[in-house]
Amino acid sequence: MKKPKIVTAMVESPKGMNQKFDFDPQENRFRLNKVLPAGLVFPFDFGMIPGTKGEDGDPLDIIIVAENGTFPGCLIDCRLIGALKAEQTERDGKTMRNDRLIGVPDVSQQFADIGTLEDLPDAVINQLEHFFRNYNEQAGKEFKVTGRLNSVQAAKLLPDEKK
Repeated sequence: MKKPKIVTAMVESPKGMNQKFDFDPQENRFRLNKVLPAGLVFPFDFGMIPGTKGEDGDPLDIIIVAENGTFPGCLIDCRLIGALKAEQTERDGKTMRNDRLIGVPDVSQQFADIGTLEDLPDAVINQLEHFFRNYNEQAGKEFKVTGRLNSVQAAKLLPDEKK
């Protein structure tokens, strides 16, 4: 098996937080985007891959499966282990592709043997899918996972200069 691609992720919303932060490139700082409903928290650090752009115009999203949460702005070199291929329907009815890359910190001890999505327990992947469906539903959107991508397929979602 080919060694997973290493990408640098920037954490926006840490594991365990019920607040969604977005990096504002014009202000060069983080902005509170929304507060999640009571009981809903990010299961792992959530952020983006700087220097990329998805179909929604924002940088590509990444969820970072790790034993600990970090903080907004933390840069983490991650093994890109896969992705959730997904469609998101906005409140106005417009549907677009909005995949979620999945990474593991290269320095992780607990997840050191995870090299591809197939190495993660199904329960973790199912929880991630459920979180994103519920998170979007709370915002009046629909999030539909249309496939699970392995590490090689996920790397193809990156722009050429990040591959």
